[in-house]
Amino acid sequence: MDLTDLIGPQDVHTGVKASCKKSLLQELAAKASKKTGIAAETIFATLLEREKLGSTGIGNGIAIPHGKIAGLPKIIGLAVTLNEPVAFEALDDQPVDIVFLLLAPDDSGADHLKALARVARVLKQPNMLAKLRGADGNAALYALLSEAETSHAA
Repeated sequence: MDLTDLIGPQDVHTGVKASCKKSLLQELAAKASKKTGIAAETIFATLLEREKLGSTGIGNGIAIPHGKIAGLPKIIGLAVTLNEPVAFEALDDQPVDIVFLLLAPDDSGADHLKALARVARVLKQPNMLAKLRGADGNAALYALLSEAETSHAA
């Protein structure tokens, strides 16, 4: 599974504004709603429920909020960089400025975990974070994420 199986050029956004973790999750839910046709409130509630189990902030300024949604036809993603980092209760207590949202169908089973692992692997590649943070616009961010796939396929 490649990141390009999860995101397209229209699914990446640079300079997203959020004042806190909750507003960030609301913004992601709104963007995911436009992509999926599923109500933003449903997506937001799913993300909040997942965060109650433990933060999806994995450290180094990265968060991978995720959840399973009934009626979703396939696993989808959104990648965003924030204009200012926000507190996210991450494992290392550092604020988050790179976020990859992952939503999966209720019955996705191991595919959901494989997608999570794939995203984490790409985001933890050497020099990737600096490149993502320096991306000048949505097209540049998408190019970096797709290039990571072809040059570091696992």
